[in-house]
Amino acid sequence: MSLITEYSTSARPDRRLVEVYDSDAYLGSDEAYDQSRTQVVAGDGYHLYLQCGQPDIAVQVVIRVWDTPQKPPENAEGTVPVSLESDTGRLVINQLTFGPAGEMVLPRPGVYNGHAAWSGRAATAAYYNTCLHRGAEEQWDAEQIGAAWRQCPTVEQYTLDLWFVREPVPEDDWDE
Repeated sequence: MSLITEYSTSARPDRRLVEVYDSDAYLGSDEAYDQSRTQVVAGDGYHLYLQCGQPDIAVQVVIRVWDTPQKPPENAEGTVPVSLESDTGRLVINQLTFGPAGEMVLPRPGVYNGHAAWSGRAATAAYYNTCLHRGAEEQWDAEQIGAAWRQCPTVEQYTLDLWFVREPVPEDDWDE
């Protein structure tokens, strides 16, 4: 039950979305993206889509790799099981049009199972909506809006707890 490695980065949820994927992965699937809209986090095996509660305030993405399976945290707003294959051993945390927010080197390439958990999602979304309403009433300029996003009293956080389950399937074996 030991933590092997942990990585954390801040990302802007462009269009309410942050992606986590293998650095050599191709485009993700529309089906997984659509699933993320209802279950918050969904994937297609190589991509995970994190559907954030709002589109502008930076969120925290934490990826932890464990030596054994872990139970989902009890204090999270929600959790879902996930699986992610990384042929390269490098995961990219991407902000769509803004580009990568960071990259994590895994202990080794392979398939990782685990769970995604989130916290602060509802509170950050509520703060965001309050700021939008207040900003419209008081006619805030871009600087005031940016300051409001930076002063958010909660952190919307997505945590991926992963553990290694097997080696990746070599590309040559796909056609067999």
